[in-house]
Amino acid sequence: MDEETNFFERERDRLAREITTGFEELLSSSNALNRKLEEVLGMTREYETIASLWHSFYQLMRESGKQDTASEDTAPGLPGTGGHVVAGMKQSTTKDSS
Repeated sequence: MDEETNFFERERDRLAREITTGFEELLSSSNALNRKLEEVLGMTREYETIASLWHSFYQLMRESGKQDTASEDTAPGLPGTGGHVVAGMKQSTTKDSS
Protein backbone atom coordinates (compact mmCIF):
# COMPACT_ATOMS: atom_id res chain seq x y z
CA MET A 1 0.00 0.00 0.00
CA ASP A 2 2.96 2.32 0.61
CA GLU A 3 3.99 2.02 -3.01
CA GLU A 4 0.53 2.99 -4.20
CA THR A 5 0.46 6.01 -1.84
CA ASN A 6 3.90 7.14 -3.00
CA PHE A 7 2.90 6.72 -6.63
CA PHE A 8 -0.31 8.70 -6.01
CA GLU A 9 1.57 11.53 -4.27
CA ARG A 10 4.23 11.68 -7.01
CA GLU A 11 1.57 11.68 -9.71
CA ARG A 12 -0.41 14.37 -7.84
CA ASP A 13 2.70 16.56 -7.51
CA ARG A 14 3.56 16.08 -11.19
CA LEU A 15 0.04 17.03 -12.27
CA ALA A 16 0.05 20.04 -9.91
CA ARG A 17 3.34 21.22 -11.49
CA GLU A 18 1.86 20.80 -14.99
CA ILE A 19 -1.22 22.76 -14.01
CA THR A 20 0.92 25.48 -12.42
CA THR A 21 3.09 25.68 -15.55
CA GLY A 22 -0.02 25.87 -17.72
CA PHE A 23 -1.45 28.72 -15.65
CA GLU A 24 1.84 30.61 -15.79
CA GLU A 25 1.91 30.27 -19.59
CA LEU A 26 -1.72 31.39 -19.76
CA LEU A 27 -0.97 34.40 -17.57
CA SER A 28 2.04 35.46 -19.64
CA SER A 29 0.05 35.00 -22.88
CA SER A 30 -2.85 37.08 -21.58
CA ASN A 31 -0.40 39.79 -20.44
CA ALA A 32 1.14 39.85 -23.93
CA LEU A 33 -2.34 40.06 -25.45
CA ASN A 34 -3.26 42.96 -23.16
CA ARG A 35 -0.10 44.84 -24.17
CA LYS A 36 -0.90 44.35 -27.87
CA LEU A 37 -4.48 45.52 -27.34
CA GLU A 38 -3.23 48.64 -25.56
CA GLU A 39 -0.86 49.32 -28.47
CA VAL A 40 -3.70 48.96 -30.96
CA LEU A 41 -5.94 51.27 -28.96
CA GLY A 42 -3.12 53.81 -28.71
CA MET A 43 -2.60 53.70 -32.47
CA THR A 44 -6.33 54.11 -33.03
CA ARG A 45 -6.30 57.28 -30.92
CA GLU A 46 -3.34 58.59 -32.92
CA TYR A 47 -5.20 57.91 -36.18
CA GLU A 48 -8.28 59.69 -34.86
CA THR A 49 -6.14 62.76 -34.13
CA ILE A 50 -4.59 62.67 -37.60
CA ALA A 51 -7.98 62.10 -39.23
CA SER A 52 -9.42 65.04 -37.33
CA LEU A 53 -6.54 67.24 -38.46
CA TRP A 54 -7.00 66.24 -42.12
CA HIS A 55 -10.77 66.79 -41.83
CA SER A 56 -10.15 70.31 -40.52
CA PHE A 57 -7.76 70.96 -43.40
CA TYR A 58 -10.32 69.61 -45.89
CA GLN A 59 -13.07 71.86 -44.47
CA LEU A 60 -10.78 74.88 -44.59
CA MET A 61 -9.85 74.21 -48.21
CA ARG A 62 -13.49 73.57 -49.12
CA GLU A 63 -14.59 76.89 -47.58
CA SER A 64 -11.68 78.65 -49.25
CA GLY A 65 -12.82 77.29 -52.62
CA LYS A 66 -16.36 78.53 -52.04
CA GLN A 67 -15.11 82.02 -51.16
CA ASP A 68 -12.99 82.14 -54.34
CA THR A 69 -15.95 81.29 -56.59
CA ALA A 70 -18.19 83.78 -54.76
CA SER A 71 -15.63 86.55 -55.13
CA GLU A 72 -15.25 85.75 -58.83
CA ASP A 73 -19.00 86.22 -59.34
CA THR A 74 -19.11 89.64 -57.66
CA ALA A 75 -15.69 90.96 -58.60
CA PRO A 76 -15.43 93.39 -61.50
CA GLY A 77 -14.13 91.95 -64.75
CA LEU A 78 -10.91 92.90 -66.45
CA PRO A 79 -10.92 96.07 -68.57
CA GLY A 80 -11.27 95.27 -72.25
CA THR A 81 -13.19 92.03 -71.69
CA GLY A 82 -16.63 93.59 -71.46
CA GLY A 83 -17.06 92.61 -67.84
CA HIS A 84 -15.42 95.70 -66.32
CA VAL A 85 -17.76 97.80 -64.19
CA VAL A 86 -16.81 101.40 -63.47
CA ALA A 87 -17.20 102.22 -59.78
CA GLY A 88 -20.55 103.79 -59.00
CA MET A 89 -22.09 102.76 -62.32
CA LYS A 90 -24.02 99.64 -63.11
CA GLN A 91 -24.24 97.97 -66.48
CA SER A 92 -27.59 98.38 -68.17
CA THR A 93 -29.37 95.23 -69.16
CA THR A 94 -32.15 96.98 -71.14
CA LYS A 95 -32.20 96.70 -74.92
CA ASP A 96 -32.58 99.58 -77.29
CA SER A 97 -36.04 99.43 -78.83
CA SER A 98 -35.06 101.16 -82.06
